[in-house]
Amino acid sequence: MGRGTLGGMPRAGKTSGVNAARPRVPDGATGSCRLDPVFYRQRTLTVARALIGLHLVHRAGTERRIGRIVETEAYLGPADRAAHSARGRTARTTVMFGPPGHAYVYFIYGMWHCLNVVTGDEGVPHAVLLRALEPLAGLEGRASGPGLLCRAMGIDRRHNGLDLCGDALWIERPATPRAVRIGRSARIGIDYAGEWAARPWRFFDRDSAFVSGQPARALMRS
Repeated sequence: MGRGTLGGMPRAGKTSGVNAARPRVPDGATGSCRLDPVFYRQRTLTVARALIGLHLVHRAGTERRIGRIVETEAYLGPADRAAHSARGRTARTTVMFGPPGHAYVYFIYGMWHCLNVVTGDEGVPHAVLLRALEPLAGLEGRASGPGLLCRAMGIDRRHNGLDLCGDALWIERPATPRAVRIGRSARIGIDYAGEWAARPWRFFDRDSAFVSGQPARALMRS
């Protein structure tokens, strides 16, 4: 998450490897599986990459909004100057210092909410910003860009600190996953972060038309 842009945040845990991401119980309505809490305890860069192609689900009453994650950014504070946690623990960032697998939602420019996934070890303020979704069900409008994503999904500061392994907002593996060609580039809109601006911590689906910041794709790395 960039401090001056529609960005996010991060953390590097001790558990590594996508094999550590065990699915939870099947969801009877979709045949998919919610992520187990151990998924979020992996290294932040591992999580940022592994989230591409998974589904974000928001359930409000009988309504369910679902989008396929096609773009993420990792933020590894407090050393990472682009992360909100670069300034230490505050009332705003306290969720980032808490247990992994929770939502960090912040408000920016007086109009946009941005959703981050807290990752890694508790006490280490790392997170992954969700930047873009491919709409699958129930979304209202485009979701290409972190602010548009939250608006389309109906996510706001009321969801800050929410357990992503709960029954209101979660991430799941699709019943029939698609093959994904993952691209990698520098993060978007964080020029103020000095040397940290060049870190290739943005991940995206190279074949998706829903990725935001298309010009940055020229910097992609496989």
